[in-house]
Amino acid sequence: MNTFTKYYFLGIGGIGMSALARYFNSKGFQVAGYDRTETKLTKELQAEGIGVCFDEDITQIPEDFKKEKNTLVVITPAVPKNHPQLLYFQEQNFNIQKRAQVLGSITKQSKGICIAGTHGKTTTSTIAAHLLYQSHVNCNAFLGGIANNYKTNLLVSKESNLVVIEADEYDRSFHQLSPYMAVITSADPDHLDIYETADAFRESFEHFTSLIRTGGVLIMRKGIDIVPQLKKGVKLYTYSMDEGGDFSAENIRTSNGEIRFDFVTPTDRVANVRLGVPARINIENSVAAMALAWLNGVTAEELRAGISSFSGIYRRFNLVCKTEKTVYMDDYAHHPSELNASISSIRNLYPDRKITGIFQPHLFSRTRDFAPAFAEALSQLDELILLDIYPARELPIEGVSSEMIFRDVKLENKTLCSSENLLSLLKEKDLDVLVTFGAGDIDKMVPKIKEQLKKSVIPNESPIQI
Repeated sequence: MNTFTKYYFLGIGGIGMSALARYFNSKGFQVAGYDRTETKLTKELQAEGIGVCFDEDITQIPEDFKKEKNTLVVITPAVPKNHPQLLYFQEQNFNIQKRAQVLGSITKQSKGICIAGTHGKTTTSTIAAHLLYQSHVNCNAFLGGIANNYKTNLLVSKESNLVVIEADEYDRSFHQLSPYMAVITSADPDHLDIYETADAFRESFEHFTSLIRTGGVLIMRKGIDIVPQLKKGVKLYTYSMDEGGDFSAENIRTSNGEIRFDFVTPTDRVANVRLGVPARINIENSVAAMALAWLNGVTAEELRAGISSFSGIYRRFNLVCKTEKTVYMDDYAHHPSELNASISSIRNLYPDRKITGIFQPHLFSRTRDFAPAFAEALSQLDELILLDIYPARELPIEGVSSEMIFRDVKLENKTLCSSENLLSLLKEKDLDVLVTFGAGDIDKMVPKIKEQLKKSVIPNESPIQI
């Protein structure tokens, strides 16, 4: 990578790609790229001096980036093989690498702390990065979400050789990494459009463990159904929320909207840790992140301060707004296990209130593969509004629709609805706790729902809290 002076990203608006683009921009390289649609994130990239085009025609590629000896082209698996700009770069014999290959090169040149898992990896990696960054240890980080503490998905340190990376299992991307330390939060089968079988999915995680460097560390959630394939000299630790292991939480207590616990390590205890984002699901994620930080020398005082000051991730269990009448939250959950954990956490926070969930399924293949599990998870709500499937990179699959989930949801109070009709439907509802779930474009509805809730506040009610 040291031979390149320019970096062109196809799919620059993606959360992982944008972090890389920001990284090379921060290092003084020329950076530009293409994305299909303009978003808040692409506007931020442009404001930072990164060129972004939204027309796939090759004339939109800046002339400076057409000098193939100086330009590295970075792509994601989501880029279509017939994309005109990709075809141009291929025909002109440019060096083209997947995002995972570039991240892999970075981990080979540094001490990579790589967090993998079907769910929990974004939150765990962001908490770990925050704990390290605000401590005397410091770190760099490529995150899979926008950290609320920093309003970005990239942290850069000139002093530290540690780099926190979310290890993505899609398309076996995490096989490109060379971890110094790794965490596996979960290995529930997903992406069966790529892996085909649950066994192949689990084997992919086992191969990931074999990539950890000699002298490194694997921290794995207790009870995960994989057999680590560790090099000689790699230490294995286990963790859990409250089921024991080398790292765990004890003395968990919830009161007045706060969650506190004691963090237990192999040799000592950090007492009275307060969760900055009081969701029960974050206890386990915090234990894994604190284990990483503790093993890298972060002190007990820094651990307490870091967990308490952590303010979450955009679209991960976010409190959007709150009135005396309605609490509105938004969450990225898009796998049955994530929905289970998220709904359970919300129920724990609001045990006596009516919870209405709006869910937008993500991908036809995931809906096909997990429809019964989605229905079971969503049946824990008091009321469900189910939207159409967001296709993302996929074409429709015959016979696959949201109806596959809807018919098995064991709720009397359930509605199928289009995104276009959602706001008008919500006007008719008596909402208590409202939550939007999904990884598609449902986030575009969040500000509109928030605005509608603000307008519904009557004058003698307490003002809305943001």
